[in-house]
Amino acid sequence: MNVDLVVDARGLSCPMPIVRTKKAMEQLQPGQVLEVQATDKGSLADIQGWAKNTGHQYIGTIEEGDVLKHYLRKANPTESKEETKYPHVVALDELQKKVENNEQVFILDVREEAEYVFGHIPGAYHIPLGQLSERMNELNKDETIYVICRTGNRSDLAAQQLAEKGFTHVFNVIPGMTEWKGTMIKGGNEQ
Repeated sequence: MNVDLVVDARGLSCPMPIVRTKKAMEQLQPGQVLEVQATDKGSLADIQGWAKNTGHQYIGTIEEGDVLKHYLRKANPTESKEETKYPHVVALDELQKKVENNEQVFILDVREEAEYVFGHIPGAYHIPLGQLSERMNELNKDETIYVICRTGNRSDLAAQQLAEKGFTHVFNVIPGMTEWKGTMIKGGNEQ
């Protein structure tokens, strides 16, 4: 495959692969192809979501050892769209107060399995972003859902996906688990 620019995001975690992808995409002409090399498994869902959100074409991903090579084609100005952000957000400290006060809250953690296992909010329901579309039936459309990830980027994409499927009480938690100061549990899903 002819590639016009290669971005090395190996060893970097969310949000850095997307940050580098955005910057590189600005250097390309419409129709040119970008290869993003990443080792963060979450980058697959991030890249796919970002491409869908901006109108750029996600071509595919090839896995070579522990490196994911993502391929994107820059959209023509008529194809691309302004990147959208999910409008309904809640501050992390507000969610933390709800948890500390033992309020009944439904927290959806969309980080990758390894991130979740190494520390998550007690009671958080885990569905990695890349599995969300096929597992939405596990969620209640009438319930208020607080979506969280590491920094607020994947949770933004997840909140948009949920809203598109008719979930009306969804909040993206920002800035995400990097700033969480409350109790955390290590290990797998409690559900």
